[in-house]
This record gives sequence, structure tokens and C-alpha cells, in this order.
Amino acid sequence: MKVFIVYWHPEPQSFNHAMFSKAHQTFSEMGAEVKTSDLYALQFNPVSSRENFQTVKDPAYFKVQLEEMYATEQQGFVAEIEVEMQKLAWCDLMVWQFPLWWFGLPAVFFKGWVDRVFAMGRAYGGGKIYDKGVFRGKRALLSLTTGGSEAAFQPDGFNGDITAVLRPIQRGMLQFVGFDVLEPQIVYGPVRMTKEQREGELEKYAERLKHIQNEMPIDVGRY
Repeated sequence: MKVFIVYWHPEPQSFNHAMFSKAHQTFSEMGAEVKTSDLYALQFNPVSSRENFQTVKDPAYFKVQLEEMYATEQQGFVAEIEVEMQKLAWCDLMVWQFPLWWFGLPAVFFKGWVDRVFAMGRAYGGGKIYDKGVFRGKRALLSLTTGGSEAAFQPDGFNGDITAVLRPIQRGMLQFVGFDVLEPQIVYGPVRMTKEQREGELEKYAERLKHIQNEMPIDVGRY
């Protein structure tokens, strides 16, 4: 199994980093090949611009998708993006590790990574979306923490159903480019847990990962 873990958190002592490390350790002990992208450590540039490309299709007017298509044809993406694209193409399973911020991905780095790396021509386009997507046959897992409690993210909770909260990511990003989506790994409010409880969550995560090849994709629903 080839596993690509994409991670972002600004604090290396965070519980998110502990989950990132636990996943890396567990997969490695299973004999899987593992590649990672620690976006904070990399100081990945999240801004989509002409700096995405070594090529130029239209110097007079910058349209991202047009330039992405041209760069796909001409092998014109800059090295910073190309290496991430190659990890996407390489993996069987992609894991995203992040804290849920404002009901979504941490915008500057994680959303910016998607904006730049899920490029038209390389990740989608020409009818290659959803069940005909470029990455069909590959699987994706969201592993995340929340600030609120599990009760707050129920359909009748004050934040609403976590499934609806994650749908723009699971449906609008991952399924859109062809990934089969697995049940998300969610740790609710780790900041309010005891050390023993956090350690328990890490062990529960590790145990799940040992058997993840047997899991079936979930139905994330449509908008």
C-alpha cells in the first residue's frame, strides 16, 4: 500500500501532530510505503498565481484553468507543485490531517494546497470528474479534530450535522476528482480530554489504520 499523508498545524506539540505521527508510524510498521507533506514545515505557498507555472499561455490575461491546461500539456508546473502532484498520482490512499477551522479546512495552507495542486488537466477536466475522475480507484481519509463536542455536531446540535459540514470537502474536492472517501476519523474536543483519553484516541486510530484496507467507501451525499 502506498500512503500519502498531507498535514497542517502550526504547533508541533499539537494533538494533530500526534495523530500525524501515529499514522506515519502505524503505516510504516505495516510495511506500507509512506510519503508526507507537512505544509506548515514546508511553508507551502498557498496563493494561486502565475508563480504556479513555468509556462505562459496568455500573457495578457491570467485565467488559472487555461494556464493549468497549458502547463499540463507542456509539463510546465513549478517544482513545488509538481512534486505534490506526483505524490497524488503515486498513492493508493491519501490522508488529510488537520484541525477543523471555521467549519472547513485551514484556509491559508490546506485550501491553498488544493487550489494549486488539484489543477485542471492534471486532477480533473474533460469529463474526468466523480466516478470518471482522474483518481478513481484511489481512496481518501479525512482525519481531523474539532473544538466543539460530538454533541454539538449532531443533526440537532448547535453546530449541525458534521456530515454536512464536511460535505464540501468530501464531495466537492475529493469525490470530484475521483477519490473514494472513507469514514472520517474525528476527534472531538481533544483540548478538553485528559492525557489518558488522548492516548486512547491515538491507539483507537492506529487500530483502525491496521485494517483500513478492508474498509468500504461511504456515501457522502450530494448538495
